[in-house]
Amino acid sequence: MEQIVDLNTWARADQFRFFRTYDRPHYAITSRLDVTQVMARKEQGISAYRACLYAIGAGLHGVPELLMRFRGEQVVRHDAVDLSMTVPREGGSFGYAYVPWQADFDAFDQVCAALIAEAAEGTVLNANTGQTDAVAYASCMPWLDYTSLNNAVPGPDDCIPRVSWGKFCDHGGRWDMAMTLEVHHALVDGEQVGAYFAAVQAALDRV
Repeated sequence: MEQIVDLNTWARADQFRFFRTYDRPHYAITSRLDVTQVMARKEQGISAYRACLYAIGAGLHGVPELLMRFRGEQVVRHDAVDLSMTVPREGGSFGYAYVPWQADFDAFDQVCAALIAEAAEGTVLNANTGQTDAVAYASCMPWLDYTSLNNAVPGPDDCIPRVSWGKFCDHGGRWDMAMTLEVHHALVDGEQVGAYFAAVQAALDRV
């Protein structure tokens, strides 16, 4: 489900119109997040990868602006979006999986595991080429403890958020990682980015 945002009453309508004119309206912010609890739960058998996906979903769904999309001059807000992640395949290729958001971790984890396994066995890329904007993109860079990152974006009208995260790093029993959120400035300001990272950290602490 989605709701149309009334630009006559939306507090950010002027900012929306202003940044819609930019050739490069996207920006990416990287922050470090504590994953000590995730590593403890990993020892109990959960997937640290899927725990991060769950936390990303919690962060996105905790900030209304990250569920907003524009189509021309119309802005809509989705009630929920799928998480689309890259799934490695044999031979060095990958495909995309699409996982519906669920606030219950165990329910999300079960569905997520099944859909990732299905995508890993597939043969088509299954990329979103405009079929839906009720989605957010996620990708993991487990080989690198990076400090900044940006993504390939088709053009200035692409307003789908992109999230990446990097290698887990051990600091004497405290673990952390880099995570990047890339957004369209017409819809999302720094305050919302900060709220996203706070919501992700809260989810990582409770998995």
